[in-house]
Amino acid sequence: MIKSMTAYARAEIQTGPTSVRIEVRSFNNRHLDVALKLTHGFESLEERIRGVIAESVARGRVDIRVQIQEESETGIDFAVNLPRAQAYHRALGQLKEELGIEGAIGLETVLAGGSMVQSLEMEKDSETIWPQVQDCLKSALEQLDAMRKVEGDNMAVDFKQRLDAIERMLHDIESQAAGLPDIYRQRLKDRIDALTHGMVEIDEARIAQEAALLADRSDISEEIVRAKSHIQQFRARMEDDTPAGRPLNFLLQEFNREFNTMGSKSGKADMSHVIVAVKSELEKLREQVQNVE
Repeated sequence: MIKSMTAYARAEIQTGPTSVRIEVRSFNNRHLDVALKLTHGFESLEERIRGVIAESVARGRVDIRVQIQEESETGIDFAVNLPRAQAYHRALGQLKEELGIEGAIGLETVLAGGSMVQSLEMEKDSETIWPQVQDCLKSALEQLDAMRKVEGDNMAVDFKQRLDAIERMLHDIESQAAGLPDIYRQRLKDRIDALTHGMVEIDEARIAQEAALLADRSDISEEIVRAKSHIQQFRARMEDDTPAGRPLNFLLQEFNREFNTMGSKSGKADMSHVIVAVKSELEKLREQVQNVE
């Protein structure tokens, strides 16, 4: 099955005073690379989150943001910085005495010194919140996978059209290759006639032998057989449930090798033109395959 590596998904779950929101984007990458942003205080969940992602995504760059918000008052507390407050109060008393200022020093005046009351970060209960995070994460990844499949289906349609075109051109190349011995025989006869001006009798048996040798050096039957096999394997990989990106990329490299060999052996202009057209289609396939998981 063809899946694109490019997609986006978002999910949110609210359970009581706790909300979990997850945004995930995926991009092209040779390997699985997860970039995770997680709400401070829940770092202990990082490995679990990465594990769930690895079960769903085979490769690609995955940027994921996990926001956990707790509105419960159990996670809020404050502490008084008593030594600072006492020192500040003494300093104010000394200043009051030196300047001859009457009146008591109020609480508001002390608090104005700053940092007298500080918020405390309570320990996060990661174990309790993990099921909610896991459900939200799975929901986001399911949406991501669905989007990747839709894009992959569109790519598969394009792949099949290009494979059909390559298959037709390969049949054309095979048909032209079958006529090479006759072409070489005629070329030899024409060359001999041009050199001897028709004054030497042509030995048809010798001409046939030389033409056969030339055709043997230019034989591309093995390359054609392998190219046909690559087409079959490409189509089979597209229907397979396993990630197809790497195998398809490898097959395209083999495709290019076969058609490069055909091009180097070809002695016919029309055949060379068809091979160039095939390689153009292979390049378009290669560009598309870079986005397949």
